[in-house]
Amino acid sequence: MGDKHDDELEALQLALVRTQLAAQASGERTVLILEGRDGAGKDGTIKRIVEHLSPRATRVVALPKPSDRERTQWYFQRYVAHLPAAGELVIFNRSWYNRAGVEVVMGFSTPAQQAEFLRDAPDFERMLVESGIRLVKVWLDISKDEQKARLDARREDPLKQLKISDLDAVAQSRWSDYSAARDLMLTRTHTPLAPWACVRADKKPRTRIAVIRHLLGQVAPAEIAAEVDAPDPEVLFAFETVAIADGRLAA
Repeated sequence: MGDKHDDELEALQLALVRTQLAAQASGERTVLILEGRDGAGKDGTIKRIVEHLSPRATRVVALPKPSDRERTQWYFQRYVAHLPAAGELVIFNRSWYNRAGVEVVMGFSTPAQQAEFLRDAPDFERMLVESGIRLVKVWLDISKDEQKARLDARREDPLKQLKISDLDAVAQSRWSDYSAARDLMLTRTHTPLAPWACVRADKKPRTRIAVIRHLLGQVAPAEIAAEVDAPDPEVLFAFETVAIADGRLAA
């Protein structure tokens, strides 16, 4: 990649800055949801998105497990508190989709709660979009071998100790369960108003470029978006059910 990649990333980050300036002038509100398997590259992608943006107008939300009080609330309630005001970009590093992913695999919620979520999430997101929020949903997908390599490297790197979680230990052994949860989640919550974009994320630089291009294509003013190439379709594609079986999503 080298200098060419760096130059491309810098140009895209400049487009992000211009887009945020426009949003602050217009009052545009944007939510980016980044989901994916453990080790899929969410943190690194977010870092490149926000690197030159205004800290006052940009928030990254990565909520811990709910408190005892939060567990008694409407499921979406604690996420609503973090939605953007005028001119703001909010990035959810994992989101309400925890209920369709890790909670399913680890048994942190009941089948009834999970069914309720899959029924309600499209309606919740429809309300967000109809209120004027620009909602962008991205699933980062990696192969089992790449996940293993990244989780092994995480454990061996002293600077990455804060990224280690108890769930890392079961990411590989419960791979098939996570695949099944992903497939159901994408199928049930991919809607015309709030579609999913899927990213083949084994190559980190390509992933970051593709996600930023997609974000700009969705939320940048027309004159800025026109200057940005579409994401590589070999890297980022709109979800469709055939992607589950044709190899684009890791089985």
